[in-house]
Amino acid sequence: MNNSALITTGLPIALAIIMFGLGLSLTTDDFRRVTRSPKAVVVALVLQVLVLPLVAFGLVKLFDLDPLLAVGVMLLAASPGGTTANLFSHLFRGDVALNITLTAINSVLAAITIPIVTNLAIDHFDAQGDLGLQLGKVVQVIAIVLVPVAIGMAVRRRSADLAARADRPVRIFSIVVLVIVSVGALLGERENLADYMRQVGLVTGIFCLASLTLGYAGARLLRLDKRQAIASSMEVGIHNTTVALTIALSVLDSTEVAIPSAVYSVLMYVLATAFGYLMTRRHSDAGKSVGQPAG
Repeated sequence: MNNSALITTGLPIALAIIMFGLGLSLTTDDFRRVTRSPKAVVVALVLQVLVLPLVAFGLVKLFDLDPLLAVGVMLLAASPGGTTANLFSHLFRGDVALNITLTAINSVLAAITIPIVTNLAIDHFDAQGDLGLQLGKVVQVIAIVLVPVAIGMAVRRRSADLAARADRPVRIFSIVVLVIVSVGALLGERENLADYMRQVGLVTGIFCLASLTLGYAGARLLRLDKRQAIASSMEVGIHNTTVALTIALSVLDSTEVAIPSAVYSVLMYVLATAFGYLMTRRHSDAGKSVGQPAG
C-alpha cells in the first residue's frame, strides 16, 4: 500500500484539496476573533497543543505500545481539529464561531507542532531506523497543511460565491477520502489487524474520551458557558485524522504508524456523538429541573 502512486501522490493531493476547502471556509476575521473571546481560545489551544500530547504519551507508556504504533498515537495527538468538529459543534449547539476560530489557528500551529511532536516521539521510542522526519519532510508537512489553506482563503476573499458553492462538495470529498484511506490502511495491515486492534483500540478509545472530556471540563472549570464548552470539547476531541494518515503513509511511509489514526477515525464519530448527546441531554434535564415548581 505504501508504495502505490495512490498513497505517494494521490493522498497528498487529496489532502491539499481538503485543506484548500478548509481555507475556503475561513476569513481573516476568524483569526481576529481570538481577541473577542481570548479565554475560550487559550483554553482549547493549551489543551490541544500541550495537554493532549502528554495524555497520549501517558497512555502509550501505560499500554507499552510497539514503537511504530506509539509514534502513530503521538502523531494523532498532534494533529489539529478539523471541519468535522465544526459540524459536531453545530449538531450539539456549540459555539460554531469559536470552532471556526480554533480550526483556523490550529491549522497554522499544526505545521509547527506536528513535526516537533512526531520527531520527539521517533527519538524517544527509538524508531529512527524505520522513520525519519528530516527538514525536507518537515517542509512537505508545512506545504500540504498550510499552503492550501492560505490559497483557499485567498480564493474566498476574491469570490465568496465560489467558496460557498465549493463547501458542500469538498466536505463530501473529505469524508470519502477519510473512509477510503482508513479502510485501506486497516486492510493493508490485515494480517496484523487483530493484534493492532487489541493494542490500539482501547488506547485510542480512551484517548478520544479523555480529549472530549478535557475539552468540556477545562472550559467549564474556567467558567466558560455551555456553548463554548461544547465547542471546546469537539475541537479538542475530533482530530483531522486525514492529516495524520497522510503524514504517516506519504511522508513517513509507514502503514503501521497510520493504524492509530485509522482506528481513531472510526471511533471518534461514535464517541463524539454519544458524548454530545449526553452533554445536551444533561443540560436539557437540568433546565427542566430548574423550571419545575417546588413541592
